[in-house]
Amino acid sequence: MPEFIPDISVLLAFGAATFILAVTPGPDMAYFISRTINYGKSHGVAAVLGALTGLFAHTLLAAFGISVLLALAPSAFFVLKIIGALYLFWLAIQALRATGTMTLQNKTGRPPTLAQSYFTGLGINLTNPKIVLFFVTFLPQFVSSNDPHASGKLLFLGAEFLIISIPIVLGVVVMAGWLGHVLVNSIKAQRALNWSFAAVFASFAIAILTLEGKR
Repeated sequence: MPEFIPDISVLLAFGAATFILAVTPGPDMAYFISRTINYGKSHGVAAVLGALTGLFAHTLLAAFGISVLLALAPSAFFVLKIIGALYLFWLAIQALRATGTMTLQNKTGRPPTLAQSYFTGLGINLTNPKIVLFFVTFLPQFVSSNDPHASGKLLFLGAEFLIISIPIVLGVVVMAGWLGHVLVNSIKAQRALNWSFAAVFASFAIAILTLEGKR
């Protein structure tokens, strides 16, 4: 196996976290569903492609930025991992506290162009500081500071993130009508997803803090 490919255990753990993150309701999912319900599947797909472009940009920036940090300040990488673990724990608490239902935009004014749907989806992910912080703090948890192939592994994990996310978000577009009804009207459905999100990220945070504390 090429050295830039992480261990199977890492791939599975990262894949599980990616899946939970992708299926948890958020501003991007609400946008995909709204665009699809209001203007058709072509606009839903355009919105998805825009959002995925934003995620790809974040992945590249995070991977190269973390690689530079590893090369220039290895001790700062340890601090980043601890901050990341605390941030994951905070995300878990926020998910448990979330009680509101998803709000979908209603159809208004002139229909947008496909380009507008794409660039709005791109903007939602590019300008969301929570996504920036998530990538910067989450990706480092899956590499070691003394790994000479860390940059390659970070990029590989970024590719895994996109590969897992693509069928999920396209599935959201295909099932937009049903998902919109369930997520808007069912607090139980949203709570179940939020609790799943909280369980996964709290377990990651605890494992990271325990491991780093022993070093």
